[in-house]
Amino acid sequence: MLAQPLLIISRNGGHLRPEVYFAMSDNIEKYGLEAAAEISNHEVAHIQAIKKLIEKEHIDCDFTLTRTFDVFLDEELANQSKEAYDSMVKRGLTSIQDAHFTPAKYAERVSGVKDAKGCFSFTAAHLWPYKFIMHLLGLAIAKGLNLQTHTPVTHVTSTPDDGERYAVTTPRGIITAKKVVFASNGFTAGILPEYLQKIVPCRGICSRIVTPDPNKAPYLNNTYSLRTGHDMYDYLIPRVDGSIIVGGAKATMSNDKSVWYDNTNDNELIEPAKEYFDEYMQRRFVGWEESGAYVDKVWTGIMGYTSDLQPHVGPIPAKPNQYIVAGFNGHGMPIIFLAAKGVAEMIRNDKTFEQTGLPRVYRTTEERLHTDRYVIFNKAH
Repeated sequence: MLAQPLLIISRNGGHLRPEVYFAMSDNIEKYGLEAAAEISNHEVAHIQAIKKLIEKEHIDCDFTLTRTFDVFLDEELANQSKEAYDSMVKRGLTSIQDAHFTPAKYAERVSGVKDAKGCFSFTAAHLWPYKFIMHLLGLAIAKGLNLQTHTPVTHVTSTPDDGERYAVTTPRGIITAKKVVFASNGFTAGILPEYLQKIVPCRGICSRIVTPDPNKAPYLNNTYSLRTGHDMYDYLIPRVDGSIIVGGAKATMSNDKSVWYDNTNDNELIEPAKEYFDEYMQRRFVGWEESGAYVDKVWTGIMGYTSDLQPHVGPIPAKPNQYIVAGFNGHGMPIIFLAAKGVAEMIRNDKTFEQTGLPRVYRTTEERLHTDRYVIFNKAH
């Protein structure tokens, strides 16, 4: 039979938050101004693209368009980030025009975060990813999709009697296909060994916090990233039901890579981090001291980190009619949707990678698969 899409739905926090300025300086240094702008513009475009789809298909997934705060709890990092931002403004980068900086004098009052040393704000969104995906799957199934769950792919090989087809082997049988897409993120190297140490499974941790009486705490209507260091941050999403999603806790586990790096165990919590979110709101936010906010749930999920911190998208080198869209470095919400659309255009319309308009640095290449560049330890969380 012909292959159908194979999906892995991870435990996503639902933060649709593009990177509009913070990583821009590094990307300009690595890839040049034009390529860096492509990355940022691609991410920013996701907010309206996903909003448009949700409205068109009437998807009930708690989508909320809002502002997000990037709050600095480290004064040196705040100053460095503001200097980098000012430099990019002078260079005329359009993707950062939506960002606004508030200095330390007013940052705590504006953001509501204790001891804020400065903060940026810009447009973002959040949603319930599982509801979003389930609705889309329902639409696809209604059009004939054969969805197989609990059916891992063990390997993909060329069929001996027809070199133009591939045999996709699973415990429930073999699927034959002319074209195969690997959307396996942190699990990619298990079936594509050339991506070993190029896409590495890394565990993350997230929580849901609730308040017994919402009237005892200030209302939050923005999302957050709280930065305690250049690569140390938590993210926070106040949901429409009154609960708060908080993820991160990197500081508790960064020194013990065995609990998060190259680890696919999502059946138990990350031990050093499991109590990190206790009284989180009381510690971090003004006016929450007597809120009684408590942790309702904590969970672990598997992310796919790449050795150069850019996703792998497009035709797989030396494997005709095999494609990949994987490796999102814990930042897939503003990347995956339009990246997957680009791959679909390659398959359905025979477009080249360049014709899709995807950022050039996303393309998976022989050079990227053989490079010695490796920065996961500095960034993963």
